[in-house]
Amino acid sequence: MNIGIVAGGPQAALADLAIYTDKVDLWIGADLGASYLLDQNITIDIAIGDFDSIDDNIKNKIKKSTSIYKEYPVEKNETDLELAIETALTYKPDSILLFGVTAGRLDHELANIQLLYRLIDRNTKAVIIDCQNEISMYKPGTYQVTTNKNQQISFLPFSPKVQGLTLKGFYYPLSNETISWGSTRCISNHLIKQHGTFLFNLGILIMIKSTEEENLS
Repeated sequence: MNIGIVAGGPQAALADLAIYTDKVDLWIGADLGASYLLDQNITIDIAIGDFDSIDDNIKNKIKKSTSIYKEYPVEKNETDLELAIETALTYKPDSILLFGVTAGRLDHELANIQLLYRLIDRNTKAVIIDCQNEISMYKPGTYQVTTNKNQQISFLPFSPKVQGLTLKGFYYPLSNETISWGSTRCISNHLIKQHGTFLFNLGILIMIKSTEEENLS
């Protein structure tokens, strides 16, 4: 099962959710994210959060449009996104796609990226998607990667060091290198073949696929 979670980040940065309807088996709207699903005429399977970002009229529409509605107090230990993720994990999904979690407040964005670590630590594949970027996180291993046209690929260490990093099928190949916090060694690469391979043996690695803003249409 693949689960899509839509949070309440700035709508201008939101990906076109309709592109992913064939890939998502269950949609969860977290707070304002539920209204984004309504706006794109996508069925809300679960709506969750404190819903302090929407008015009563929209809240009532959400209640009528979802199979499961869970409202929490505004003052709570978890963010609405955390509640949505914990709910998603009860379904033991193969992957979780996260929308509406980037742009806007930087503290929220950084915290949301760190949530990827919680997911891979629980052996759940996850990716953050907005209109310009796809962000994913990896434990040591060997992985294949493909891109859409015009996408650049960057790799950043989430741990102090990532060791043994090797890139194959990339314009800038790499062989058994170590990258550390603050390194820009692996920024703005791209594939020269239909797919590429990356592998490493120590650390936690972030991969970001990005499209230049002028090419978003």
